[in-house]
Amino acid sequence: MRLISALIGCSLLLGMAACTQTSTSQDYTDFVNPFIGTGGHGHTYPGAVVPNGMIQPSPDTRIYQWDACSGYYYYDSTINGFSHTHLSGTGCGDYGDVLLMPTVGKQDYQAMGSKSQQMAYASAFSHQNEMAQPGYYSVVLDRYNVKAELTATKRAAIHRYTFPQSDESGFILDLDYSLQRQKNEEMELEVISDTEICGRKKTVYWAFDQYINFYAKFSKPFTYTMVTDSMVLDEGGPLLPTAKVLLHFNTKAGEEVYVKVGISAVDIDGARKNVEAEIPEWDFNGVRKAARASWNDYLAKIDIDTDDKDQKTMFYTALYHTGVQPNLFTDVDGRYLGMDLKAHQGSVNEPMYTIFSLWDTYRNVHQLLTLVYPERQIDMVRTMLDMYREHGWLPKWELYGRETLTMEGDPSIPVIVDTWMKGLRDFDINLAYEAMYKSATLPGAENLMRPDNDDYMSKGYVPLREQYDNSVSHALEYYIADFALSRLAGALGKKEDAKLFYNRSLGYKHYYSKEFGTLRPILPDGTFYSPFNPKEGENFEPSPGFHEGNSWNYTFYVPHDVYGLARLMGGKKSFINKLQMIFDEGLYDPANEPDIAYPYLFSYFKGEEWRTQKETQRLLAKYFTTQPDGIPGNDDTGTMSAWAIFNMIGFYPDCPGLPEYTLTTPVFDKVTIRLDPKWYKERELVIESTRQKPDALYIHNVKIGGKKINRFRITHEELVHGGLLEFSIR
Repeated sequence: MRLISALIGCSLLLGMAACTQTSTSQDYTDFVNPFIGTGGHGHTYPGAVVPNGMIQPSPDTRIYQWDACSGYYYYDSTINGFSHTHLSGTGCGDYGDVLLMPTVGKQDYQAMGSKSQQMAYASAFSHQNEMAQPGYYSVVLDRYNVKAELTATKRAAIHRYTFPQSDESGFILDLDYSLQRQKNEEMELEVISDTEICGRKKTVYWAFDQYINFYAKFSKPFTYTMVTDSMVLDEGGPLLPTAKVLLHFNTKAGEEVYVKVGISAVDIDGARKNVEAEIPEWDFNGVRKAARASWNDYLAKIDIDTDDKDQKTMFYTALYHTGVQPNLFTDVDGRYLGMDLKAHQGSVNEPMYTIFSLWDTYRNVHQLLTLVYPERQIDMVRTMLDMYREHGWLPKWELYGRETLTMEGDPSIPVIVDTWMKGLRDFDINLAYEAMYKSATLPGAENLMRPDNDDYMSKGYVPLREQYDNSVSHALEYYIADFALSRLAGALGKKEDAKLFYNRSLGYKHYYSKEFGTLRPILPDGTFYSPFNPKEGENFEPSPGFHEGNSWNYTFYVPHDVYGLARLMGGKKSFINKLQMIFDEGLYDPANEPDIAYPYLFSYFKGEEWRTQKETQRLLAKYFTTQPDGIPGNDDTGTMSAWAIFNMIGFYPDCPGLPEYTLTTPVFDKVTIRLDPKWYKERELVIESTRQKPDALYIHNVKIGGKKINRFRITHEELVHGGLLEFSIR
């Protein structure tokens, strides 16, 4: 590790901060509560971010364990400081880069031990003195009597701190800090002048080889002490590298001190340019206003008609959460760090993104983006293809330009196919097909996406070779991907490929056990795994063949062949009874991705659609609230929020890669989705619901474009070209 302290000049490039105007006079941000999901196990954070912003200044209340994934847990009572990178709703932790903490008095920075969730300089706080709005966060730090305020642009943050009178005011800028205490392999920290600091570091954790650079400028000159001596967390433990700057200055009572911070994955110069281009002045209120306007533009794409404030808050907070990630990865000069760890010159008009939690988001988030924010979705698909160019593979779970290989399957395939099949085709489909065909057909030893592809291709399934190898989960994801790929192959005229991949997608039948009426792991000799308990794996306990769930959470996860699965189960009646039993006996897990599409499967069978309508409304009412624990488990970068959004407006994309939706009872009397005229000829999609009585639940009839339809599924083309979707509810 190299640590530098020097006073050197730094040329400044000044630009104008971008500012957008809202498309409507209504302030949708009034109905967003960023604290929803910060309790329970939602793993969201309340800090400042603009839609898909690169930087996320937010308070960190804890360091370790599962509920530190976003850095903030609502039921904590102390704050360690404000770092600038955060994950939203994930089940793994990372980030927490470049932590800044204002201080008054003695600046403690000694190690607190590997068991402590607090840094030595942590401060108590009260939720009574805390506020979070889209693009803005504030809190009073009780220990120091300092009010902290944060806001952000796309690539930079500005902080405002109101200090008491003191000749011992200052900041601690902690570069070696991170969530989960990641391994710092490289760190450089440099004091450029009496108002500027910059640095870089490389951490190794979930995102291995994560490089981040920062530039910070202070409104008030400071003196400083550099802390570079290695420390031990626990007596007798290993020495750990340290990189902190202790800043010192005097303040008058009520004096405001500002800090501007930019980050970049490319280099320090990129971080500096990001600050200077987007926040050239010290106009905190102007940046805050622009951040709020950007969120109003994002939220205004969907207008809902209701007098129920809680429903409005749940809806717009969910929509807000779908806009937090993926994050912008292109600097203001167009450069970005590629998957090959090289700087690439891209375009700010076609930006790169990062944080692709695809095992989660391929199920509904990207479908929401395709419908409501098609330009962002196109940019994300282009990003995925650039990752293939640089890395040789489409992403599975990409984090800050690195592939983590977290979770199962080949999830880029249904995302790209779904986008193309819905008419968004401004990307290289031939390159996309090349990338998808590669992961679908390469032998396992050469295959980063499908390491067990040899078994899958030769047997039609993945056998259980180790007790907890998630083999069934792997195969089910491959079936979905291959079904989507078969659809695309057929549309491109590749008939043999279409037949090959479609036949593969039906391999789930190998796993069906008549004895239990569920999917069941298969051993290498072709026999079923025994002894077998379909409930083994409840509450995310390990389960042979299944990942984060049990057989009941996965058995109905065949959305591309619902009728085929029903035949295996003995027909419609047996299928419906077994599916209903999952809900009645509490086997449904609202926080587990493979079964979140279960409620819509009823609607594939005439006369059973009412069950979909009943269950979706029941699940919404039970699991989504305006409280800190108002999301059922991890939000998974917006996946659970997207589930709620679709159900509240009345339809859901239950089969990724298939451009269709299942209809269900809307929550609102009227919803207006403002469509992008570049992609859709209709300017609006209006969903209207006429209820026989206020608590009416079941759909009596449906019209699209004024024409009655006698079914409970609708194509994407019908939806976006219909203009008006009408529900009569009794």
